[in-house]
Parts: sequence; structure tokens; C-alpha cells
Amino acid sequence: MASIQKVEGGYRVQIKKLGVRDSQMFPSRREAVEWSAKREAEIVAGRKIPKGKQTTLKQVLRRYGEEVSPSKRGERWEQIRLAAFEGHKLPLDAPIADVTPQHIADFRDARLKQVTGSSVLRELALLGAVFEAARLEWGLIDKNPCRDIRKPQEARHRTRTLHWREIRALLRQMGYRRRGRVATTAEAVAVCMLVALRTGMRAGELCSLTWSEVYDRHVHLPITKNGTARDVPLSSRAKPLIERMRGWDDQLVFGLKTASLDALFRKYRARAGLSGFTWHDTRHTAATMLSKKVDVLTLCKVFGWSETRQALTYYNPTASSIADLLG
Repeated sequence: MASIQKVEGGYRVQIKKLGVRDSQMFPSRREAVEWSAKREAEIVAGRKIPKGKQTTLKQVLRRYGEEVSPSKRGERWEQIRLAAFEGHKLPLDAPIADVTPQHIADFRDARLKQVTGSSVLRELALLGAVFEAARLEWGLIDKNPCRDIRKPQEARHRTRTLHWREIRALLRQMGYRRRGRVATTAEAVAVCMLVALRTGMRAGELCSLTWSEVYDRHVHLPITKNGTARDVPLSSRAKPLIERMRGWDDQLVFGLKTASLDALFRKYRARAGLSGFTWHDTRHTAATMLSKKVDVLTLCKVFGWSETRQALTYYNPTASSIADLLG
């Protein structure tokens, strides 16, 4: 509010509005009042609202999905998760600059009642990446609220491996034949599973594998989960399996999408009356089987691990199988 004082020679008006100070002298009080009202209106109209106060969290989530996610290998997962955020306990309609660590902590606590700590950690990592883009790339905020909360504990890694009786039951449901070219999608899934068990390749790596990347004794993966290329050796059992896929698809070796592979695998697992394992457990199984033939450094090379401790996550032998090795 303006302060008007009578001084020698007229009236002095002083204003302080939205951090702006100004003053002026007038011969009459009426002129001082008129000027102060006009000047305050100019300050309000001319004040620049920070971008972070103009843009909501929902808008930032969608912008991240449009501009950042398409450049990532995990685009599909990110897009699904970003859309799901709009149904969770987050201040979606609040300006992103007003989102606090407490808001993120409330989201964390609500999600921990629904999913595991590992799932919440992945969601927080994506949410943190969104805020980091808003901070570094778009200049919307000064701090990332995801950095100032306590992170949940990650669940213990899976130790499940597939038993050969389970593998045989799956193969029967998939109509697998030992010889001849693949003739059905179910059989393509079966061969893909067997190659996964012989090589330890991930579902995404298998589904994106092209014939131009298949060589006599290995396959070349130009892009993997950790962002580096990898050569995967083909054993005398893995090579014939891949050759059986000739003629199924002109470009892709297995002619399957990752989502379709997972859905079909779950379907045949249910038909076989089995449960308790996922497609990714074929990688655990492969690591456990190959560890009997190669040393840990070679195993890390085959699986693309940069640290030997990662072998402990995937190498899951039973006590009896270790006893067999000891003799």
C-alpha cells in the first residue's frame, strides 16, 4: 500500500509492491493518490511470473514423455509409467516449482502399500529424471525434490531357476519339435526360450536380433541394456537352434516383439500348470548352467556384466549341485 506524506513543497508518495520500490513528489494529494494507484498497477502487470510457477507437474511429465523418452531404449516402459503417474498420489495440477520433497515422500509411501520396494525405486528414478530435466534442461526449478527423501530398500534379488522338467513341460505346450524349420509362433517362442537358456540373452536382445548380426560362432548385439555392444558366443547347441529359424522372418531372427514374447510365455506357462518363474529367470538359469563350464570373468564377458559381483545375482546353484561339483 502507498505511503503519502505532506512535505515542504507538496506531497511525497512512496510505494513498495512485489519487491519493487518507487517514490515521487506531487503538488497535490489527489495527484499523489492517482500516481500511486497507476504505478502499482504497472508493477503488477509487468511482474514476470517464473516458468516453474506457470507449468504444472502434469505438463512436465507429458513433455518428458514427448521429448526425452523417445531417445531411450526403455521408451515403452517409460511411457507406460509416465501415464500411470497421472493416476497416483502426486500434485499433478500444482506448479512444478511448488512440488516439495514431502509430496514425493507421500507418493513413495502410497506406492509401497501396493508394490515392492524395487518397483518404487524404479518409479522414483524415473520421477527424479523428470525433475532433473526440468532443472537442467528447461530451467523450471532450482532443486530436485526427489533427492531429499529416503529411498526404500530394494528387494532381495531373485534366485529362481527353471528345472528341466519345467522346461520340458513348456516345450510340450509350445508344440516344440526337435528337427525341421519353425512353422508356428508357439514353436518360435520355444526356440527363443532354448536360445535364451543356452546364451543368457535378454528378451529384448533376442527379439531385436537381426540376421545380419548372426555370425558363424557368435551373434553381435550393437546395443544392449547397459548401452554398450556385446558379442555373445554360440555353443554347438545354440547355433543349430538359431539356424532352425531361417525362413521364419526375413529380418528378425525370431520375428517376435518383446511384449508378445512375454505374453505368450505366460500363456504356455499357465497351460503347463506351472508358476513361480518369469521369462527373465531363463537368464538366471543360463548363468547357473554356464558357470559350470567357464570361469567368472568369462561368464561376465558373455553376459555383459561390468562387475564380477553381478555374477552373484544371476548365479544361483543349489547346495546339491555344488556338492556334485565337489565330488
